[in-house]
Amino acid sequence: MSSSIASTRFSVLDRSRTREGHTHPEALRDTVRLAGELEGLGYHRLWVSEHHGVPGVAGSAPTVLAAAVAAATRTIRVGTGGVMLPNHRPLVVAEQFGVLESLFPGRIDMGLGRSVGFTDGVRKALGRDKEDAEDFEAQLRELLGWFRGTSPTGVHARPAEGLAVPPFVLAMGEGAGIAARAGVPMVIGDFRNREKMRRGIDHYREHFRPSPWASEPYVVVSGTVAVAGTPEEARRLLVPEAWAMAYSRTHGTFPPLPPAERVEALTMTGKERGFYEAGLTGHIAGTEEQVAHELETVLKETGAQEVLVTTSTYDREALLDSYRRLASITSG
Repeated sequence: MSSSIASTRFSVLDRSRTREGHTHPEALRDTVRLAGELEGLGYHRLWVSEHHGVPGVAGSAPTVLAAAVAAATRTIRVGTGGVMLPNHRPLVVAEQFGVLESLFPGRIDMGLGRSVGFTDGVRKALGRDKEDAEDFEAQLRELLGWFRGTSPTGVHARPAEGLAVPPFVLAMGEGAGIAARAGVPMVIGDFRNREKMRRGIDHYREHFRPSPWASEPYVVVSGTVAVAGTPEEARRLLVPEAWAMAYSRTHGTFPPLPPAERVEALTMTGKERGFYEAGLTGHIAGTEEQVAHELETVLKETGAQEVLVTTSTYDREALLDSYRRLASITSG
């Protein structure tokens, strides 16, 4: 094992993806069950996501799901990737993480994003519009202030005030600069656009201001990693998500994951085929040896301290096998 891999933390974001023929509750229970498996394999964190009104994602309340995951595990860190801050009042978010940290001290992470909903209908239902994302930096400042007890309102966030819940900013677009100015760790993806990722990381490191939350830059790179016995098997792990992405780009809705064999038998339009093929490329996928080599390259290029793996697929047993194989690479 290379020294760069050995010195890197490996974590997982599970999106609680729904699968054809399976229910939303099953997807949530799959996430909780996976957390226990990942803990046994030595992964550093398990994060859950926030999506609203999406047929293909069951995870709509990440702090609630994080509580279930933390209750079902003992040592793995648990958090959100992320809570979409423009959808919420910062005080309420602080209170939620204060409760989580109080119940599971020293294990909770507060990953924060700036998305405001996948469609106009979702944004309307949330009472938000696209412009709300532009207030993210101020919302982040207010949220962190609730933990520090610095709100000008004279109100105190209970039980958050005085607790240290590590914040992370999911850096899409403007996120790298916001994370740097706030002095907090940054999560950046994905592996399909390495040049853009490196630019974001360079900007973050160059403009980082030390804060009570972090004395120096901390970079988490995120993306899909699939490990299997053969390159073909690893590629098949990517097929369901690649098709779901292609479908969302051509139909405007993000569907449950289909089995790989159903996708491979489909007749696609030229547009669908283009999005689908693009969705299969640029990820880290292959045998243990191939993936180890690719990870080493990414870590040398980025100098990241942590890798957040975001793989989703229909076959949960194959996904768990991939995480087992990845753990064998990263733990030597």
